[in-house]
Amino acid sequence: MGLAMLTFAILSGCAGYQIGNHSLYPTHIRTVHVPVFHSNSFRRGLGERLTEAVAKEIELKTPYKVTGDPGADSVLSGEIVGETKRVLVGSRSGEPRELQVNLAVRVSWIDRRGDYIRQAQSIALPAELVDVGGSGNIVPQVGQSVATGHQEAVAHLAEQIVALMEAPW
Repeated sequence: MGLAMLTFAILSGCAGYQIGNHSLYPTHIRTVHVPVFHSNSFRRGLGERLTEAVAKEIELKTPYKVTGDPGADSVLSGEIVGETKRVLVGSRSGEPRELQVNLAVRVSWIDRRGDYIRQAQSIALPAELVDVGGSGNIVPQVGQSVATGHQEAVAHLAEQIVALMEAPW
């Protein structure tokens, strides 16, 4: 009898808590459609690579299932709105030794009724609250290229975009 009472006391004390990542995300969503991110960049395949990275990150870190069906519970769409490259470290002769590529993405997440679950703010706020940005460093001397820098930036962006899908505290 004592063991049963102890078990009941422990379980009832934790009744308000949930275990796992399900409590971090909106519960009325089960499926997410991720159309190919639009890209204004002249770099080929950048939108497709970001879309693939975001879909993999959703499957890995959320309770949601990514589907190709536009009639899913929600649609996460985005657009690459900025791309820059700058020299971080240069040599005495003016050749770049380390560069950084930066990508900026505007993201919106809507449910099947067309209501926004999350969207980029259109008012003046700090940059991390308006658009999502990711960067990657390039060191040409070790064989890295703009493509490897973009891949690093895409990975950072995918993590940030999926983190935005968490329910507000």
